[in-house]
Amino acid sequence: MGRIEGGKVGENNFTVTVTKEEVVAAVLPLPEHWLRLSNLDLLLPPLDDGVFFCYNKPAAAGTVVVGALKKGLAEALVSFYALAGEVVANSSGEPELLCNNRGVDFVEADADVQLRSLDLHNPDDSVEGKLVPTKKHGVLAIQATFLKCGGLVVACSFDHRIADAYSANMFLVSWAQLSQSTKPTISTLSSPPCFRRSLLNPRRPGRIHPSLDRMFIPVSDLPPPKKHSAESESDPVISRIYYITADELNHIQSLANSDSNVDVNAVKRTKLESLCAFLWKMVAASTKGKRIITKMGIVVDGRRRLSNGNDKQKASLLCSYFGNVISIPYGEKSARELTEKSLSWVADEVHEFLEEAKTEEHFLGLIDWVEAHLPGGGVARIYYGGGDGEEEGPAFVVSSGQTFPEEKVDFGWGRPVFGSYHFPWGGDAGYVMPMPSPAGKGDWVVYMHLRRGQLEKIESEAGRVFRRLTWDYLVH
Repeated sequence: MGRIEGGKVGENNFTVTVTKEEVVAAVLPLPEHWLRLSNLDLLLPPLDDGVFFCYNKPAAAGTVVVGALKKGLAEALVSFYALAGEVVANSSGEPELLCNNRGVDFVEADADVQLRSLDLHNPDDSVEGKLVPTKKHGVLAIQATFLKCGGLVVACSFDHRIADAYSANMFLVSWAQLSQSTKPTISTLSSPPCFRRSLLNPRRPGRIHPSLDRMFIPVSDLPPPKKHSAESESDPVISRIYYITADELNHIQSLANSDSNVDVNAVKRTKLESLCAFLWKMVAASTKGKRIITKMGIVVDGRRRLSNGNDKQKASLLCSYFGNVISIPYGEKSARELTEKSLSWVADEVHEFLEEAKTEEHFLGLIDWVEAHLPGGGVARIYYGGGDGEEEGPAFVVSSGQTFPEEKVDFGWGRPVFGSYHFPWGGDAGYVMPMPSPAGKGDWVVYMHLRRGQLEKIESEAGRVFRRLTWDYLVH
């Protein structure tokens, strides 16, 4: 088959060799039909997000392992039929999902590298384009790579327009459950997906808060793509993975709540808010001018927000809803404010812009906003970075991967020793995803996709907080 040149491991290059490629479809015939994208799906540009899981050597032979993965996948696609379809343009030019059971591209590969030799801190070298597949067709691509030591890496690439992280997690857990079962059926699933798009229908008439025009931009108003500058070429966006100990997280949270002006009865800043504030200060400190405006956004899941009422059936359906139900509120401050003011002040600013998107009205208004900008829809403004003005600086988005289901992605040979999202999304803004650490103890693992200079600043000034992920950390 094909060969994929790998990155450096120590002083040695490693090669990934594709041994088999096939398409896995649902095990049962499915009637062909169209599934429209919801208004919230239409806020996503055509980009793919990845995830990978590393396993120690399974006891079963490789053919048995791959057989279990494919069997479970074929069963899972009966319920998760959207992942076996194709995105095509409708008569208005908008993307729509054709559920035709086209199937999922499934790649088998071998890599001449030991599992514990993979440099997980540097996924650009060890993961990107080698272990996480590049999706060429359909909605989902999967790759199972056997390593020289007998270890295994299972990785997926999802079309983000079809599935947010919450939806991808639902699928991963269900796929693992069905792969383990000797007689898998739909009833085996702990959380069958819901595709009822009417849950996200716009209101008549719509009600749109002015804040949404600041957070989102219609596709028709998007600026032309930026030209690569010499500065961006010398300071490229790269991916790195770190871990943060529970003690450091607690310390950051304590500092974020330390301002004496904070009401003692007020809700404390969460660990996520505190970490976001800390990162915002670090990114601002990496800029070259105090007047530079730095932006940070945080992904908010709307499922719980849209089910705040007394409708228990709607709440249950939203809990299993498959698709995108996210918003990305953001804040913008000068580098001077962010670097000179206290962490607690920055955390308060984070809390303030985050709270405005954590309501039912925000998400109902966002659905109405997209409806008002059809055809075409829109996109989160922060995805396109800080803008073109002289004082516009870096921008980045933080997602919350605290529901990352690592321990549940057991296909029958034990839980993974490590797993992570992998999302070098290609926008002008950076991306950060904190997740629970497989080492436990309250530690977090953090995937970062930022400018090289920003990461160098973080490592040089906050190396005690963001520590390079190593196998020694994972196995001790």
